[in-house]
Amino acid sequence: MTFVESAPLLTRAEILVRSDLIPQSRGAYAWFFQNPPPGVPTDGCYVRDGLTLLYVGISPKNERSRQNLRKRIVYHLKGNAEGSTLRLTLGTLLAPVSDYPLRRVGGGKRMTFTHHGEPWLDAWLNENALVCWTEHPEPWHLEHELLGAYSLPLNIQDNRTHPFCASLSDARRDAKELARDMEIANEGNRQRS
Repeated sequence: MTFVESAPLLTRAEILVRSDLIPQSRGAYAWFFQNPPPGVPTDGCYVRDGLTLLYVGISPKNERSRQNLRKRIVYHLKGNAEGSTLRLTLGTLLAPVSDYPLRRVGGGKRMTFTHHGEPWLDAWLNENALVCWTEHPEPWHLEHELLGAYSLPLNIQDNRTHPFCASLSDARRDAKELARDMEIANEGNRQRS
């Protein structure tokens, strides 16, 4: 049994109220969803308490990185698509529902779902996502084990044999190309609400 099957699952709200619940150490984390984004195949995915495991991640990504579990998980929960692969993936898959496509922002090099789309994604995560984690001294080794043990349709890196990987890669590439073709989003100096 892995941590995926036994570690407590926490909501976005629980974590943002008490981010100190997450250790500032190395480890791996797993994302479960109540309602997966449209088009994501869930056949063969691990289901726990009615929630479907779709993605695992690690922090740090290698020996040299200074990231930790708390920083990474919190960023996935309240950061933006530029710094979170998970948010980029979810926002891309949910764009037909949210009507917030990926856009270039700021000087035009960064891509997010804008000050309106990122809060929409926050709300979606509030309703649909739960996460659990485990500490591990070399999480990059654990990540390979998890990719081999579970069907993880939202993982791309080191998951090329998954049947959804090519479709997801194409969707993310198309979203970035569309964003490059669109004007830079005019957000002024407004902060996300």
